[in-house]
Amino acid sequence: MSEDENDRYRAPALDKGLDILELLAAVDGGLTQAEIAKRLDRSPNEFYRMLDRLVKRGYVTRIDGDRFSLTLKLFGLAQLHAPVRRLVSFAVPLMRELAETSRQANQLVVFDRGNPVVIAQQEAPGYWGISIRVGSRISLFETGSGHALLAFRSPQERMRMIAENVGSDGDDARVTPEFLARLDLIRARGYEMMPSAQTAGVINLSAPVLGADGTAIAALTVPYITLINAPAAPDISTTIQLLMEATKTLSDMAGAGFSAED
Repeated sequence: MSEDENDRYRAPALDKGLDILELLAAVDGGLTQAEIAKRLDRSPNEFYRMLDRLVKRGYVTRIDGDRFSLTLKLFGLAQLHAPVRRLVSFAVPLMRELAETSRQANQLVVFDRGNPVVIAQQEAPGYWGISIRVGSRISLFETGSGHALLAFRSPQERMRMIAENVGSDGDDARVTPEFLARLDLIRARGYEMMPSAQTAGVINLSAPVLGADGTAIAALTVPYITLINAPAAPDISTTIQLLMEATKTLSDMAGAGFSAED
């Protein structure tokens, strides 16, 4: 096919937007509108409306006032594609085994467009337990899954995830030194353990599923409840061990084919 035939269906505005996304994906720290124009050998005025639309649609964010940087929206869209289906196929047998051995429900969560999203759910083997619908979007700040996803990312990636969640440059009152210190603690010990912010009596146990680059591609969470009618059920310490074993196995399986950028 000739070059003229290739260009027959050109969409200049789309090409311009894709040029911006590809450029910002290749740099750290963002670029100003003038720098974008210079690198793409165009006039700065050509990009004003395009940048405005990309910001409003959530693909690009402003940082430091006049710089533009990619958000994680493209990453979030990719998470819902084939890599997530592969991850779920790896996870389901392990999640089923974890539910049987712990006597507790569990769920697998990924970060998608500003929020953790449940992509797989395994109910407890008994007739009563805690469950959450697949597809539910949950809190980044108030869930064990959200904490685990943040803790096992670089400081820069954390702030990008937070910025996408709060819809700003990440300047949120919840991002305190104490909160960041908690993320560091979670990273050091390998899991989060926190009372549920939604249901009394539930302790969320969350551990990361790590990709090939050592960062979290997902979080596996057990909403732990004390089973009064099942005295032989594992206690919370044993359940943490079972959770860590499951995420270690899943990380080993996923690590060969996944990274946090999948």
